[in-house]
Order: sequence, then C-alpha cells, then structure tokens
Amino acid sequence: MLKQRLQQKLLQKLSPQQIQMIKLLEIPTMQLEQRIKKELEENPVLEEGNDEEIIADQEDDSRIEDKDKDNEEFSVEDYIEDDEIPSYKLQAKNYSKDDKREDIPFSGGSSFHEFLESQLGLRRLSERQHMLAENIIGNIDDDGYLRRKPDAIVDDLAFSQNIETSEEELLEILRIIQDFDPVGVGARNLQECLRLQIDAKDQDDHNIELARKIIKLHFEEFTRKHYDKIKNRLNISDEELKAAIDEILKLNPKPGSSYSDPLTKTYHHIVPDFILENNEGDLQLSLNSRNVPELRVSRTYSNMIESYTQNRDNSSKEQKEAVTFVKQKLDSARWFIDAIKQRQNTLMVTMNAILEYQRPYFEEGDETRLKPMILKNIADRTGLDISTISRVANSKYIQTHFGIFPLKYFFSEGMQTDSGEEVSTREIKKILQNCIQNEDKGKPLTDEKLAEILKQKGYNIARRTVAKYREQLNIPVARMRKEL
Repeated sequence: MLKQRLQQKLLQKLSPQQIQMIKLLEIPTMQLEQRIKKELEENPVLEEGNDEEIIADQEDDSRIEDKDKDNEEFSVEDYIEDDEIPSYKLQAKNYSKDDKREDIPFSGGSSFHEFLESQLGLRRLSERQHMLAENIIGNIDDDGYLRRKPDAIVDDLAFSQNIETSEEELLEILRIIQDFDPVGVGARNLQECLRLQIDAKDQDDHNIELARKIIKLHFEEFTRKHYDKIKNRLNISDEELKAAIDEILKLNPKPGSSYSDPLTKTYHHIVPDFILENNEGDLQLSLNSRNVPELRVSRTYSNMIESYTQNRDNSSKEQKEAVTFVKQKLDSARWFIDAIKQRQNTLMVTMNAILEYQRPYFEEGDETRLKPMILKNIADRTGLDISTISRVANSKYIQTHFGIFPLKYFFSEGMQTDSGEEVSTREIKKILQNCIQNEDKGKPLTDEKLAEILKQKGYNIARRTVAKYREQLNIPVARMRKEL
C-alpha cells in the first residue's frame, strides 16, 4: 500500500566556489603554480602584479595625459573588436625574426627495445623468425622480463595478425633473445634471470659453480634465507656459502633497468610548501611562494566597467553584452585572488598550530620528542574543521634545518607507558628501528623478543602490535633480516 508523507531533510550543498576553494586547499605548492598559470590563461582580467604596481602605473599614465591632451578617451568599443595580433602569431611557425629563439635540448640514443631489436640483425634468422622475435621483444617489460605467458602470445598472434605458431616455436626464439645483451634479458622470472647471468660467468670458478647450484637447486631456500638447509644439502662451510651468495648478490635482478630511456621514467621532485628556519632558537615559519606570482585585477578592464557605468544610457546592445562578459570575468578574478589569500592564510594558521604543538621536536629534530597528535588536536587549536586540517596535511611538505618532511609525518596516535606517561607511537617505532639496526644480524630479533625489550623500557605492547609497527616501517621479519 502506497502512502504519501512530507519529510524535511537538512542538506548541505557546496557552491562551485566552495568546491574550488577545497581543491585549492588540497593542492601542494608545485600544483598551485600550475593552477594559477591556467587561471591567468583563461581569464584576461587576471594578471600578475600587485596593487602598488597599479598605483605606479596610474601615476605614469597621468603624466602622459598631461603631456598629450590629444589622447582619445577610453571606449568600450576598443574591447569589442578583436585584439590586434601580429600576423606571424597566427601562423603555424609563430615566431618573428625579432623574437628571441632558443634551441630546445633533446636526448639522443636508442630505447631499450630498440637496442634489443638492433641485435636481431646480428643473427641469421628467417623472415618468420625475425617477425616472431620482434613480437616477443615487444612483450618484454622495461625491467627486461617476459612476464606474458607464451600461450597468450600465441593467441595474440593468431587473433591480431592471423599468424599460426606454437609455444615450442616461440620458446626457440626466446632462447635466442635470452642470449642478447644485457645478460638475463627475456627471463620469465627472477630465478631464470639470475641463472642466465650466472651461466654466462666462468664455470671453472668454485664460488660461481656453487652459486649456480644454489640458484638452480635451492632457490626457494635462498630467498627464504634458510642458509643452514643449503649448507647441509651442499655439504659446504659458512665461508663457502658466504662467497657463493656474494656472487649471487653481484647479479642484476632487473637487467633492463640500466638500459631504460630516462625520458620515460617518472621523477618525484618535492617542493616544500613551508620553510622553517631556526635562528638561534627563534623558529621562523614562512610559506614557500617563490614561484607563486602575486595577482591583481587588470586596471584596463576595471576602467572599462567604470566607463560603461558613466555612459550606460548611450551604450549599444553589443557593448552591454561585452560589459556583462567582462563583469563575470572581473568577479571570477576577484574571487580567485581572495581564494588564494584564504588558502595561504589557512595553511599558515594550521602549520603554526602544528609548530606550537610540536615545538620541542622542531627545535632539535629529535624524533623521540614528537608528541601524540591527531587531526582533532590541531582543529581544536585553530577553530577549523577536521576535514580542513586533513586537506592541509595531505600532500604538503615543510623544509626544516634537519630535513624535508610531509606534514602527515607529525601526526600519530598515542599510548600510555607503565608510568602513565602518554607517548607517541612514532617514539615506539624509533626505538624499534634502533633495536633492529643494532641487532646481531646472525641472530636477528624476533617480534616476541622486540616486544620483551619494549616492555623492559616501559612500553607494554603485544607481539602483533610490534609486527604491525615493523611492517609500517617496511622492515622484514627476523628470518629475512638474517645475514651470514
């Protein structure tokens, strides 16, 4: 049975401006620079500079007007017509002989796959073999591995190129490619990659022969660092095992990496959003605005609106439409300038609160002096929403006199020691790191032993919590940390 009823709901709907403000708050300094450039390109009313420059320009203009009384008054019609653009700017090769031209640097050399294909010419291959080899090389990744199954390549050739082949035929071609440089290329897994490399070395060398046996017959024990099993099965001494493993460690697990084109790699360049200087104990915080230009509203377009207001009755339809467009752009420019100022102010308010909360840490850079701090602590201090603090902390960095750190680094949960003192989990992780760094690598500390050490220091932590912290620090289990 259907029933009708009225129900009131309170919904919060963000305006487009609020959404843009949130996005501006989230982006780091490097992206802010790009965002401002984009806005400058899209809004002709917005320009680089500050109000002081506008005042100076106005004074210069007044002097010019005093000297030249014949100058015509400003007209809206000047902005209805197309801007005067030099004809060469509209051409494909848009440069003039008077423009300053700089050569664009480029990188020469061949890519990893081109390097492999060039070696095909050194082998006596039929046209069919050459074609199959090119297809296999195209499936080799940048690390030098053929991770696709031969049967999948067989299917691809059948469906995409209508070429019938078999896994056996492809494997014959693959063995040819595995003889190419760099040694180890074309391997289907790490074990095969290392075996190809060790097979290319002097087999008369005792250490190399032992290394080959370990890779071929005891690879799983090697990866799990079950060294005692390897010694017993090969009946060798600690010294022989260590020498053989040293040979394995000299091999390249990613043979293609050294040949990869550097232009295809992604580099993460960190630009700090804040700069903190310690001048004899006086901490001075500033925003990194070196590449962020100051913005202002164009005086030309502001004058256009003023001129229109004074002569509104005599304006044509086209003039009114032009002014409406300019007014929209003026409002957008003013809002964007205000949004940038609000963003910078919010960043400084938040970072100053973090600085005061963690002042002992920022004075010395001692990680153990970081207090437990969550988003709510800073939200309470600043009067800002937790979501705002989260957006500020996300993807932002601060440059200090002891290094560059993401803001998220300073936030951590806390726990109480046996004495009732509240400490940061960051401090506990630092103790874990120190214990593991100083452990006997022949007998690395287990999670149980690490938990015991922490309890002796007053931190009552369960073994599973120790394991969680260790994993967060990207530290492997004791067995994998074992060294000879």
